[in-house]
Amino acid sequence: MAVSEPVTTRRMVLNCRTLLDHRQSRGVCGCCGALRPRYKRLVDNIFPEDPEDGLVKANMEKLTFYALSAPEKLDRIGAYLSERLSRDVARHRYGYVCIAMEALDQLLMACHCQSINLFVESFLKMVRKLLESDKANLQILGTNSFVKFANIEEDTPSYHRSYDFFVSRFSEMCHSSHEDPDIRTKIRMAGIKGLQGIVRKTVNDELQANIWDPHHMDKIVPSLLFNLQSGDGTESRSPSPLQASEKEKESPAELTERCFRELLGRAAYGNIKNAVTPVLMHLDNHSLWEGKTFAVRCFKIIMYSIQSQHSHLVIQQVLGHLDANSKSSATVRAGIVEVLLEVAAIAASGSVGPTVLEVFNTLLRHLRLSVDYELTGSYDSTNIGTKIIKEHEERQFQEAVIRTIGSFANTLPTYQRSEVMLFIMGKIPIPGLHPTLPPTGSGPHRMIQVMLLKSLRQVTCGFQTTNMLTALPNSFLDPLLSFGLLEDAESRLLVLEILVSVIDRHDNLPKFSTISIISDISVLKLKVDKCSRQDNLFMKKHAQHLYRHIYLCCKEESSTQAHFEKLYSLLALISMELANEEVVVDLVRVSLALQDLALSGEEMLPVYNRCAVHALSAAYLNLISQLTTVPAFCQHVHEVIEMRLKESPHLLPEDVFIENPKIPKTVEKLEGDVLFQQAKITEVLGGSGYNTDRLATPYVPQFTDDDRLSKRKSVGETISLQVEVESRNSPEKEERTPAEEITFETLKNAIVDSVGVEEQEKERRRQVVEKFQKAPFEEIAAHCGARATMLQSKLNQIFEITIRPPPSPSGTITSSYGQTQSRSIPVYEMKFPDLCVY
Repeated sequence: MAVSEPVTTRRMVLNCRTLLDHRQSRGVCGCCGALRPRYKRLVDNIFPEDPEDGLVKANMEKLTFYALSAPEKLDRIGAYLSERLSRDVARHRYGYVCIAMEALDQLLMACHCQSINLFVESFLKMVRKLLESDKANLQILGTNSFVKFANIEEDTPSYHRSYDFFVSRFSEMCHSSHEDPDIRTKIRMAGIKGLQGIVRKTVNDELQANIWDPHHMDKIVPSLLFNLQSGDGTESRSPSPLQASEKEKESPAELTERCFRELLGRAAYGNIKNAVTPVLMHLDNHSLWEGKTFAVRCFKIIMYSIQSQHSHLVIQQVLGHLDANSKSSATVRAGIVEVLLEVAAIAASGSVGPTVLEVFNTLLRHLRLSVDYELTGSYDSTNIGTKIIKEHEERQFQEAVIRTIGSFANTLPTYQRSEVMLFIMGKIPIPGLHPTLPPTGSGPHRMIQVMLLKSLRQVTCGFQTTNMLTALPNSFLDPLLSFGLLEDAESRLLVLEILVSVIDRHDNLPKFSTISIISDISVLKLKVDKCSRQDNLFMKKHAQHLYRHIYLCCKEESSTQAHFEKLYSLLALISMELANEEVVVDLVRVSLALQDLALSGEEMLPVYNRCAVHALSAAYLNLISQLTTVPAFCQHVHEVIEMRLKESPHLLPEDVFIENPKIPKTVEKLEGDVLFQQAKITEVLGGSGYNTDRLATPYVPQFTDDDRLSKRKSVGETISLQVEVESRNSPEKEERTPAEEITFETLKNAIVDSVGVEEQEKERRRQVVEKFQKAPFEEIAAHCGARATMLQSKLNQIFEITIRPPPSPSGTITSSYGQTQSRSIPVYEMKFPDLCVY
């Protein structure tokens, strides 16, 4: 019995120690080191008597070894450290607080096992305790520990861990307003680092808390943008920040940009919207659109950071935000459009997304709205009230939209850009074709036409295609050329700029920006390719339309120097891009016709326009003569130019197309050596194999129905001219009755009648559609059957007439009724003349 008594006593002491080990308080055994559990003794031993001595490293190694050897004790070690830290914080013993956090950090870095989850709960509890403190040093200490924890990759996820407090607290630290600037900067940087740690810890683990939820993003993103504003002077130009100095790395703005990039770089397809929406809201709430600079910088960071295949999602979101702000001030809308402009420039080719036309439709809709706002002077909104609209701000917005349309178009492949060109053309109201529009562009319709034509010019800028038939189909070219007949000079100039942009495929346009007499065109280093089969087909189909457009533009009294320069560019580009022998002949004919136009006394052209047309004709003939490389042609053109230099310098571009044109008050009748002679040119070109018959025929523009778009006096003249030409060319003109005199009343009645006929045709079509939609099937079938029977009977009559043979040699046959009939001979027995058989 004496031997067993110590064993029993020892077992009792161990049981008591185990019981006390699970109690929160130290109890009666707190002062007795022999009765304390080993992990508590190891934890106590890491704390020195004087906190300034720091962590006892030897004892810390013992604690780490114990934790690795007995991982099931980690949660108890963490709980005890948390207890000590809370007590030290309450007693303001901050030296021991630092030692406790250092010990926790070392344990976290050393112990990677399944039991770490329970230890982490105690760790986060201690970090939370520090962050709740009003001491800046404790907040920074807790943040640094959390960042170290965030960099640890855990083996098993935690399903119940929550970071809501940390998101809120770190976001609050990002907005610190401490009195001391240095401390304020440190707290803000700590908050940014904390948010960065949360992102790293949660963003790639689907089982962790979803940091992409809107209630988290609404705190994280505005906090980052708030700190980014302090460094908006440094613009982001590259996908990742360049190597900076240590001082720059310590700035909140630089740290924020790195954190923001990291957040966006980890965003998946479904998270882009949640990340971008808070950016838009922040820019709205702080009125940052109007400055443009910061908004552009934010979206540059976004576009460079996200995955390239997600770029179109950002574009669509910004477009949607533009729609939501359709009645905001022009400066706000202009800021959003400027962001779109930069976003489109950064986006990769084709990244506009699947709804390409929807992007352009949205921009064109806002362009039209801006024109309406400018004209009406009101946003027509109860929220805005009587806010005054500034015209110059609306104009700036319109110009920004037009530039953005061009920027988006530059990211598209050729076939999609052609679709966009057709789409924009379909949006332009054409006077005379739309029943609600006046025959001439005026008021809002003119402004919309000009704005949409400017958009179209921006889209065609830099456009290059190998097939002109697909680049300029009838559905695009016909309405475009119709705008060349309008009285508005700006619209006509835009049409010319669009044409030269599309036709110029070898970047020759800058070499013809001004009109001049070039003695040797080899100095221009022009790029000329042989005309392809597709180009020949295009010119065969559309050449006369282009020539006519050039001719009529020269007839316009309101044409200015810019118009004549674009006409010269158009003639030159056609000569180099689309010319074959037939086209060269026609271009020479057009040039000579322009000379006759300037000489004509019937046209009421101002003196400047007459001199300008003469100068245009001379400059182009000088160019085409050198392109054809026919020496006699070049010599004739050179002789006429030399004679003009001596006697009539006002007929050359050097005296006309300058700031102060040197032209006389009146132009005397010109003749002789100062004019280009059609007979001489026909002779010299005919000797080189060109078609002399075509060269000898003066060019006369073919007038079409498009002339009615301009609603001018020339319409009546055109109709009279057509009647006269028909009467002259008719072989039976002596037998024909005199043509009816065409007056204003006749034209007016014709227009009214045509409108009535159109209305009747629309009504008839509506009735037919309604009948097929509502009538029973039997009635529709009977109707179609009757039409088929009628068609068959008509065809039988036609066949009977066409197949009837000539009179037979056997004469006629008399029927029993006394009627004579032609003898019927089968077709296969008919005798055909040799010329009809092949």
